[in-house]
Amino acid sequence: MIRKASRNEHRLRIHRRIRKKIRGTPERPRLSVFRSLKHIYAQVIDDTTGRTLAAASSTEKGAPTKSGGNVAGAREIGRLVAERALAKGIKQVVFDRGGYAYHGRVKALAEAAREQGLEF
Repeated sequence: MIRKASRNEHRLRIHRRIRKKIRGTPERPRLSVFRSLKHIYAQVIDDTTGRTLAAASSTEKGAPTKSGGNVAGAREIGRLVAERALAKGIKQVVFDRGGYAYHGRVKALAEAAREQGLEF
């Protein structure tokens, strides 16, 4: 009997396929998104050195929102990560949706980051 892949296994397979094509460089780092049921996380990563340059999440102590489990919370985290990236002199990024559909919270985070001034 063949076991059906879980949702997360399916997402990880898609994520690996995306990561074959997307690579963050010092000039244009990768904006990576991870979402759980209650929270959302975003990081700006330079893949050549493996370093996180800027990050924001709904679990932070001073986070502008208590919940990243809704579109409004994701929008706030998108604004916050964009502000932190721009403060470090990062204007252009490559968007990595992490295997999630570009819809709902992931889309809200991306659009908020664009409105704040990040280019991707």
